[in-house]
Amino acid sequence: MPEVVLAKPREGKFNKNAARRVRVAGKIPAVLYGGGQDAVAIEVDPKQISRILFSESGHNTIFDVEVTGQTTAKAMIVDWQREPIKDQLIHIDLKRIALDKRLTVSVRVKMVGVPVGVKTAGGILDQVLREVEIECLPADIPSHIDVDVSGLGLNDSIRVSDLPHGDKIKFLNAEDATVAHVVSIREEVAATPEGEVAAAATTAEPEVAKKGKTEAAETPAKK
Repeated sequence: MPEVVLAKPREGKFNKNAARRVRVAGKIPAVLYGGGQDAVAIEVDPKQISRILFSESGHNTIFDVEVTGQTTAKAMIVDWQREPIKDQLIHIDLKRIALDKRLTVSVRVKMVGVPVGVKTAGGILDQVLREVEIECLPADIPSHIDVDVSGLGLNDSIRVSDLPHGDKIKFLNAEDATVAHVVSIREEVAATPEGEVAAAATTAEPEVAKKGKTEAAETPAKK
């Protein structure tokens, strides 16, 4: 059975202070939109949303949203924001979907096996694309795409056109885009003034990155 997300309409102003009050109460401010209906500002349970995001199908999971006083709708998570320091969910965008209409989603690419070029030639496997964009019906969305890389030799590559597929899904990335390849390890640094400058730059003390708290705008998304 699909996950059922229970939601409650939010009332009053939709600003940062109102959003904080929702979080203090143990919920997450969210917006449900799409499907030819008006956008609705709601609040949801963070445990339910986290369970969906960390499931095998992740953000591509199709679930039911039950909003108090409204008809149950099929939906997906299309965007989410986290507080960068505590890594807590602070806002969710949900989109109503129709099971009979094709949609575009990003799907994780999973490498399977150890390339022969890594085993016998000392190469390393470099995965260029972690996700690929596909078009399909909601029911046909795969949780991930397995790619067998065991046959890759040194300097061999797998492109989007090599990915396993059937009639149900269509890849939207360029067919010649590299998904993964086996490359050699190069440790030598050219003994040139440019090389010395590059080496000096790598040993310099790195700049400390600034961290800050970012909160999503509370204006309901348009249809």
